[in-house]
Amino acid sequence: MKLSSLRVVPLIAAVVFATGCSSLNPFASSAAKPAPLVSLQPSAQLVSQWRADIGDAGIYRFQPAVWSDSVYAAAHRGDVARFQGGAAVWRVQADKRLSAGVGTDGRQVVVVATDGTVIAFDAANGSERWRAAVGAEVLAPPAVGFEIVVVRASDNRLIALDARDGSRRWVYQRSNPPLALRSFSGVVLEGSVVLAGFPGGRLVVINAANGGAITELNVAMPRGATELERVADVAGTPVVGRREVCAVSYQGRAACFDSTNGNALWARDFSSSVGMDRDARFAMITDDNDAVHALDAYSGASVWKQDALARRKVSRPLIVGDYVVVGDLEGYVHALERESGRFAARERAGSRPIEADPVAFGRGFVVQGSGGDITAYEVR
Repeated sequence: MKLSSLRVVPLIAAVVFATGCSSLNPFASSAAKPAPLVSLQPSAQLVSQWRADIGDAGIYRFQPAVWSDSVYAAAHRGDVARFQGGAAVWRVQADKRLSAGVGTDGRQVVVVATDGTVIAFDAANGSERWRAAVGAEVLAPPAVGFEIVVVRASDNRLIALDARDGSRRWVYQRSNPPLALRSFSGVVLEGSVVLAGFPGGRLVVINAANGGAITELNVAMPRGATELERVADVAGTPVVGRREVCAVSYQGRAACFDSTNGNALWARDFSSSVGMDRDARFAMITDDNDAVHALDAYSGASVWKQDALARRKVSRPLIVGDYVVVGDLEGYVHALERESGRFAARERAGSRPIEADPVAFGRGFVVQGSGGDITAYEVR
């Protein structure tokens, strides 16, 4: 094998509750300003390889997708493009406002419109292949495979479409608690299984052929006297390694499991609404206080914590070689030393927030800001 705000009756609590979207909270204190940038003595360079623009994300969050030397990106107004070296190989209009994208398997590129229409384009030339209506709001990038495309509705249903023509293959649905995170994170499609995190702290392994649940992994258990206190949703796309799968939940735990038998390898109390990354040495997590943590990948023991980015709405971390990179609400990209957590480099990719996850690209990574700025970096 290889999420953010609350849903309640549920709109008001969605605005008020989720730390990941506190900029939308009309009751938030205006005194809670982002921490000032700390001075640093650079030990590395964030080198921009190229820049491009795709267009504004609106109120949504668009995740770039990488395949080989191409970066695929989309924007709210309907633009979808393939970039190589910063130049657009093709750029098309979906003729609909978009809410989610991009997913690709190198053969086709898939986005979703605000009315729930899933649209697939040929990855090579941008020609449209098919459209399919799923009748649900989709906020997360689709997972695209050779046989199926899986989209996650905002009510946490998983809908699988045939990759050839968009016809519906199956729907996976489970009961939801009264409150849940409004998730922008997708699912993992790996071979014959689909892996997805759900409200209530569950990580579910699903048969890609028929949508049947194979097993559930318990990342966290809801706890507390009120429904707000009991929100413990798996946040961020699950991380899959060679023999392990890891995830983190909101007001719950971070945990890693043996992917061969489902046994828990370790678990730690944690709260994150953006997610985590992992390599052979570390598990990296951005918590809900915007601190970046490094845990030992095999025991979960704390290694270091970098908390100088408080209230800067730090993105999900991405491990890039000897560094871990994150974006923030002012469009800055921060590179931390993987072994120590010390700041190594900083560059501003744009003036708008970087809310989408940084994505590995070649020897570096690519970020897409909410204003549509796309920048490919290497850390040297």
